[in-house]
Amino acid sequence: MPSQQRQTVDALVEAFNRLDTDAIIAFRTPTCVRHFLPSSLKLPSQSNEAYLANLNSMKTLFTSFAITVNDTIEDLEKKKIVVFVSAKGDTPVGEYNNEYVWNIGFDESGEKISEWTEYVDAGMARDFYPKLMGEMKRRAEA
Repeated sequence: MPSQQRQTVDALVEAFNRLDTDAIIAFRTPTCVRHFLPSSLKLPSQSNEAYLANLNSMKTLFTSFAITVNDTIEDLEKKKIVVFVSAKGDTPVGEYNNEYVWNIGFDESGEKISEWTEYVDAGMARDFYPKLMGEMKRRAEA
């Protein structure tokens, strides 16, 4: 039987694959903040409210989206899990192929995410993300 924190991550991935933004946020404690690395990208951290707004904006651009878990490292004692994932999707500005490393901490129950540090693919953040933002801006102005 997988640990509770692994079950939470598996359910989180399922929520991402459904693009169920409310479910994604529901897995997080009220004070959970999403931090991005590498720091050279200078991406601002996101509260649950900011993350939900970002997710809701992004999901309007995807006609398909799927996350695959490639590897997982768990520390049951520290209630932490590191998940290596890849994401694929289709958008109006091209195919989305991304890789992330999620470093996730949990509350005592293992059911809620209390800490989230996300290593993002710097090339995607530099090259593809501005195209997505441009499309969002274009739609907002239309």
